[in-house]
Amino acid sequence: MISMATKPPAPAPEAPKTRPKVDDGGSVVLERRTQRTKPPQMYQVVMLNDDYTPMEFVVVVIQEFFNKDRETATQIMLKIHLDGKAVCGIYSRDVAATKVDQVQDAAKQAGHPLQCVSEPIE
Repeated sequence: MISMATKPPAPAPEAPKTRPKVDDGGSVVLERRTQRTKPPQMYQVVMLNDDYTPMEFVVVVIQEFFNKDRETATQIMLKIHLDGKAVCGIYSRDVAATKVDQVQDAAKQAGHPLQCVSEPIE
């Protein structure tokens, strides 16, 4: 019979930090402190203009990867074309990185030099 080695169980998580408080009767009451966590840093996905990628391709990419309707995608595409760049969406770091990878992979497969980056929001 073959037996497998197992790891000892992990220690139990610590209880929330409390501080003792004395009431009028002399007994000790524990007061729970709430922990405040910051929301995660958000990142904006920015698409950059180039002179070679067709506008229709940019609209399709915005619709497909950023879930925008055709009108909104066209407005974003025009902003990219006129201003040189535009924000396509705001996400957490990992989701933004995935969106950038998806856009760049789609552009590469279609043979277009479309560029997309993610930037932290201040």
